Amino acid sequence: MQKPEHEQQATPDGTVYGEQRPRLFTVPGVALSSAGQEAVDLAERAGLHLDPWQRFILDQGMGERADGDWAASEVCVNVPRQNGKGAVIEARVLWGLFIGGEKQILLSAHEFKTTQNTAKRIKHLIEGCPDLRKRVKHFHKTVGREGVELHDGRELKYIARSRGSGRGFTADCVIFDECMILGDDAMSALAPTSDAVENSQLWYLGSAGIGHLSQQMARLRRRCLTSLEEGVPDPVLAYMEWSINEHRDECVPGCTEHDDIDSVRSLLRANPGVGYRLQVEKSMQRRLTMGDHLYARERLGVGDYPSDEADTWQVIGEDAWRSLAAADAHPEARNPDGSPIPGAVAFAIDMPPERTHTAIAVAGPWRGGTHVEVPEHRPGTDWVVERAKEMHERWKPRCWVVDAGGPAGSLIPDLEKALGIKVVSPKTREIAQSCGQFYDAVTDQSLSHHDPAPLATALAAAQKRPLGEAWAWARRGGADISPLVAVTFAKWGLGAEAEPVGKVIDNVW
Repeated sequence: MQKPEHEQQATPDGTVYGEQRPRLFTVPGVALSSAGQEAVDLAERAGLHLDPWQRFILDQGMGERADGDWAASEVCVNVPRQNGKGAVIEARVLWGLFIGGEKQILLSAHEFKTTQNTAKRIKHLIEGCPDLRKRVKHFHKTVGREGVELHDGRELKYIARSRGSGRGFTADCVIFDECMILGDDAMSALAPTSDAVENSQLWYLGSAGIGHLSQQMARLRRRCLTSLEEGVPDPVLAYMEWSINEHRDECVPGCTEHDDIDSVRSLLRANPGVGYRLQVEKSMQRRLTMGDHLYARERLGVGDYPSDEADTWQVIGEDAWRSLAAADAHPEARNPDGSPIPGAVAFAIDMPPERTHTAIAVAGPWRGGTHVEVPEHRPGTDWVVERAKEMHERWKPRCWVVDAGGPAGSLIPDLEKALGIKVVSPKTREIAQSCGQFYDAVTDQSLSHHDPAPLATALAAAQKRPLGEAWAWARRGGADISPLVAVTFAKWGLGAEAEPVGKVIDNVW
């Protein structure tokens, strides 16, 4: 029975297979041929039968340029556990030893017992194929010298991962298994071993990121995302990731842009091994065992990836932002007698998913541009409605803006009752528009502020997240960017459709 190439196909007996192509994928566009089929054929001779997705990885990762060198000098495979990435490692190792002419291959994992298990499987495959076995001089088991040595001097070495492991070697291929636990110490020890080899490869294989331990995978993943965002392939990286695009905190009910963690479709999208070695029902039951967060990471590929730029301002430069600070700036929202001009300003409220703090922001016209402030950024939520009522009565703003799909959306019913107005809630495209407008105002220097610390801190911790063909604010780690989101919405609120100032709803005004 021929196995299907793609997820949504099922065999006559009803078997459903996971998606055989990665959700995130980039590869250098210079490959004219591939050694992948040679690796597949050799694995088959040794008794290792590869799934379509495993063959795809080898085909793309082993692409060759016109001069015969690798198109991708770095290959990263990010796939949830138990799908079968080990078979890819085994096929790549066999090719390097017996066909590719690689003089030395280094294989490393976070836990050396993982490397030892891989060594047992490789030994079994070699011993099961007489043509390969007769070329082996020795299977080394001595501690510190573990590996496979051929009669012609080629070697596969199993390396414990540490600060000093690999130093002194010169490798044609370095394979990092369990690369979701791969920090700078191991990289600095092992990666340079291939620098003196003209045509070498680094292979990284692992599952979803687990935080600060996933430094190297985070770098590789960012390069993939950058290439996809800019539409330009990374010149040396082949990156393949099976995962879902999980719903964000900002998603509205019924969002179709992102994936539900409890759906079969999500399971199939993130797990190419379903139908081959994973079962749908048993895999989904792990959500009950592990809870949503661990299930999303371990089975659906939703990772936590650290940033190399944790202390940098990634979207708006610090110098650009500081240059807009004006100590004497205020929204031009008062009459000559000092009384507020009704409808001259807009307020907005936002809070982080943890609901630890709440920010109230205001925006108003100033010298042909816009001035923004964060008059309130306090812990908790119980103070918000009463404070908003006080500010509303004093300033009579043109509107209050709250994202109904965000954490602060829960305040909307109480706000509308207390303020007697209809709160404005931006749609998804309007959220993207608000971010673009805020960014443009900074770029063309038509924005001013008092440089409040909470807002500067939020900007330093902010990054972009894709929103259709545009983008919206996202946070790094557990940072609170509610002051930034609030001022962005407040500025947008100056031009949003809103009920006329003073209009009564439900006779509350």
